[in-house]
Amino acid sequence: MTSMILYVPKMNCASCVAKIEGAFAKLAREESAEHVEARVNLGEKQVLINGDITSELAIAAIASAGYDSELVLDAKLASEDKLKEENIEYRTRIIQSALGLGLGIPMMLWGLLGGEMMVNSPGQQFMWGGMGLITLVLLITTGGHFYQGMWRALKAGTANMDTLIVLGTTSAWLYSMIVVLMPEGFPAEARHVYFEASVMILGLINLGHALELRAKGKTGEAVQRLIGLQSTTAIRVTDSGDEEVEIAWVNVGDRLRLKPGGRVALDGEVLSGHSQLNESMLTGEPVPVNKSAGDPLSAGTVNGNGSLIFKVTAGLKDTRLAKIIELVQQAQTSKLPIGRLTDKISAYFVPVVVLIALAASSVWFMAGPAPQLSHALIVLTSVLIIACPCALGLATPMSIMVSVGRAAKMGVLIKNGEAMQTASKVSCVVLDKTGTITLGRPSVTDILLGSGRDSIDSGDAIDVLIKSVASLEQHSEHPLADAMVSEAKSRKLDLFEPEAFTNYQGKGIVGVVDGQNLVVGNMELMKMQSVSNMDALEDEVISLAEMGKTPVFVALYGVLKAVIAITDPLKPDALEAITALKRSGKRVILLSGDNHKTANAVAREVGIEEVIAGVLPEQKQQHIIDLKSSGEIVAMVGDGINDAPALVSADVGIAMGDGTQVAIESADLTFLSGRLSVLADTFSLASASMRNIKQNLFGAFIYNSLGIPIAAGVLFPFTGMLLSPVIAGGAMALSSLTVVTNANRLRHQKLN
Repeated sequence: MTSMILYVPKMNCASCVAKIEGAFAKLAREESAEHVEARVNLGEKQVLINGDITSELAIAAIASAGYDSELVLDAKLASEDKLKEENIEYRTRIIQSALGLGLGIPMMLWGLLGGEMMVNSPGQQFMWGGMGLITLVLLITTGGHFYQGMWRALKAGTANMDTLIVLGTTSAWLYSMIVVLMPEGFPAEARHVYFEASVMILGLINLGHALELRAKGKTGEAVQRLIGLQSTTAIRVTDSGDEEVEIAWVNVGDRLRLKPGGRVALDGEVLSGHSQLNESMLTGEPVPVNKSAGDPLSAGTVNGNGSLIFKVTAGLKDTRLAKIIELVQQAQTSKLPIGRLTDKISAYFVPVVVLIALAASSVWFMAGPAPQLSHALIVLTSVLIIACPCALGLATPMSIMVSVGRAAKMGVLIKNGEAMQTASKVSCVVLDKTGTITLGRPSVTDILLGSGRDSIDSGDAIDVLIKSVASLEQHSEHPLADAMVSEAKSRKLDLFEPEAFTNYQGKGIVGVVDGQNLVVGNMELMKMQSVSNMDALEDEVISLAEMGKTPVFVALYGVLKAVIAITDPLKPDALEAITALKRSGKRVILLSGDNHKTANAVAREVGIEEVIAGVLPEQKQQHIIDLKSSGEIVAMVGDGINDAPALVSADVGIAMGDGTQVAIESADLTFLSGRLSVLADTFSLASASMRNIKQNLFGAFIYNSLGIPIAAGVLFPFTGMLLSPVIAGGAMALSSLTVVTNANRLRHQKLN
């Protein structure tokens, strides 16, 4: 499976998207490439392709749809080149707009102020003939890109937005030029010229495209910002001294120096030095993070005042930053269910509009009032121009781009747009306890020894206990295991390698350490292993659990010997986050594998009334399924391997970014910082995004639904006027700009 990005500079409307996607669908049928997925990002003019396909074949597929494309090899370089191209295109469109409007406005004012727009004499024929030639030059210079776009579409056997613009403006110019050359062939009332309409339309559309380009640049700021975090050079530490090298020449295992104020070039692990790093650009967390030997570093983060030497652990394409950029780009190109109808409509839109325009103009020509020919031309041109499907094609992708980008700034990664649509409808939020509501950094607080202390070993009983338990737990992935291993390290105890090890997920561990048969886990495991003497510390266990501490039972040779109490501090923002969720009307449930007393104690502290405790991983999944069956739209928030089944089963799975990779890969959304306070903001952003998309789609559909009939002349019997092609061109440009501007409101919209 390969993954690539192709840049398609001439892709500019919904029908372009439909044709490119259609080309890959055809490729899948003809080349048996059913495992190839192509996702189009109209805003960024990119196609993300995953599957068994070569870049040559992918470029050929896009060419078959009538578009040139190029492979993006370096995201940062491509981003810089794209910005340069867009700046050049923006200036070009402004100049083209100024030229078109510079000629069109004076001609229009001439007619409005009483000047003659008819050809009834040789003098008028000569004057308008000259204007026609000047207009032709402007059609070529200010509208050449539209003609090129139409020609590419025709060669591919399709039609697009450029087709409508070219047909509309050319029809107006041709009609006017024929009137100039053969005025006697037309009735006196039909000898009107429409040169100003041709250039005015092109001027307005070019102006609209220029403003749209500027607005689109803001929608893609989030990805540009992330790409901008990537360094181009690094300082490599060698035996002969430091050397500055291009990032492409750095290998995994190389040692790099990070100077004060420098940006981390690649993911790595600190070998020496101490400093604080600003990771807010990736996680949204404003507090600098302490880094010293053994700590991980992420590419793109910024060093404080210290100096570090670190070992590179990931190549340029495998860094956390690179994966974040890839995820954001994938999410921005994802299709929402609400937008699929738009894609289907756009695929047939242009041919249908051409037929409507021809039919409407034919009716006016055959049955309309005099001058029939002039009226037919106005209707033909106005319908073709006003119906361009730009707004319809931009309605959904622009909102997705902005919302996914804003989420990335908040430290929230969204795997696909569909997850955002579902998140907007979530009614029930289910939270795991350890690592989600709590920090996920548990520590040992109490060690209680039962009867038979002498049978553990000679010497200090507690040290012997911790040494044996930690030796067994060092092979477990559970956070509670980390607490016991950390306790052993703090006591400077050397650990054994267990002779036997069996993990019972959600229950604990059974194994042999230094010849002793140990059982370490919860009450469920003790019962399963038929451990005796369980009532020895019953009162103490109840007391610990009521304080929110988790009791871990330790049995030796089938007899309870000790209870180790572990506590995991609450996240500082847990109470605030739960309060915000409840304020927004969400049902909040704590779902934990911990015992009921401990889980209830934690729930009370953060204000959660519903608690489901003492559940195994597969039971967590079943509870999620049951909640969904009851009609709830469920979001599951977790961080561990045992949460993965529940995350997958939930309508929206949310992983804490400081959790396990399995949980992150199973989730639809990932919180990079591990802060719980962004949870309510994420749901709020999802709801705002869906409202924004619906506003855009409503506006686009209403625009086309009303615009086409009005352009066809349905109001003529009531007003005696037809819609001017110039007004149609302005409305068309304004519709696209309105959609992009409305989408950009999401960048600053207040959440919660």
